[in-house]
Amino acid sequence: MRGWPLIKLLPQKTNFHFVKYARYAAFLSVILCVASIVACFVPGLNMGIDFRGGASLEVSKPAGQVVNLEEVRGAVSGLDLGDVGVQGIARRDNNIDDGSTAIVRFQVPDGRDQTVVVNQVEAAITQATGEVTYSGVSVVGSKVSGELFQSGLLALGSAIVLMFLYIWFRFEPQFGFGAVAGLLHDVVLTFGLIVVFKLEFSLTMVAAILTVIGYSMNDTVVVFDRLRENLRKYKTMPLRDVIDLSLNETLSRTIITGVTAVMVLAALAVFGGEALFGFSIALMFGIIIGTYSSIYVGAPIILLWGVKRGGAADDAKPIKLGMASRP
Repeated sequence: MRGWPLIKLLPQKTNFHFVKYARYAAFLSVILCVASIVACFVPGLNMGIDFRGGASLEVSKPAGQVVNLEEVRGAVSGLDLGDVGVQGIARRDNNIDDGSTAIVRFQVPDGRDQTVVVNQVEAAITQATGEVTYSGVSVVGSKVSGELFQSGLLALGSAIVLMFLYIWFRFEPQFGFGAVAGLLHDVVLTFGLIVVFKLEFSLTMVAAILTVIGYSMNDTVVVFDRLRENLRKYKTMPLRDVIDLSLNETLSRTIITGVTAVMVLAALAVFGGEALFGFSIALMFGIIIGTYSSIYVGAPIILLWGVKRGGAADDAKPIKLGMASRP
């Protein structure tokens, strides 16, 4: 068919003036980041069982029979025990995941006896799925959950520091600061999304945020690589023009990669069930906002800081945003 593939409809060369709107984008980003930080404290994150504490038990049927996870989740959710997690696991006797065993996590409300709550959960599951065997009942206390939450935040902080060191080693310090600013921007806004949509903040969500950090850094490195090449190639071109040129040259690659990932995650959000819905939404938002930060957070910071071009002293001086004249 003539004109196919449809990717040919995308312009091969664009000439958007991204830096022209950097001030407005920076103002919007600051407002959203401040609002997200405030929202993390008031009303706060919707902590999952991993970080709030609760109980867990194993549900199993004889080999060859399948535990219906949706039926189990629906039965426990009907008891109004807060967040409920149901996940299939391998059997203990042969270490094979044949669908006959699942682990159920639920919260024990304050003031209620743990033994009574566990008995209610077992009775509800039996009524919904038929005769099953229960084992491995355990309780995660608030102290352990608090330590787990701190470990999750430490993992996020360590990832950002390591990314900064990598960019600093590969490029220059100002590139590192631009990349870290973009990462912090993406992480803070993702936390804001979690609060606004009341998504459950669990270890799965920590994994989603770490993935967002990796994607954002990958996109930033692509932009910075092209920017470094153009800084060496166009030594007399104003820095704001070099940044615009670099962003336009990587725009099609960025859009195609981002749209592809979002399409896959959208399918995962629709068909992956409740357990993967929050994970997919957070990742989709992170990919979109990560693309935005590569253009309007990381690159403008380099413009404000200034950068050297092969030892040229005049290019090392910072250029005030919006003050440089275009040729």
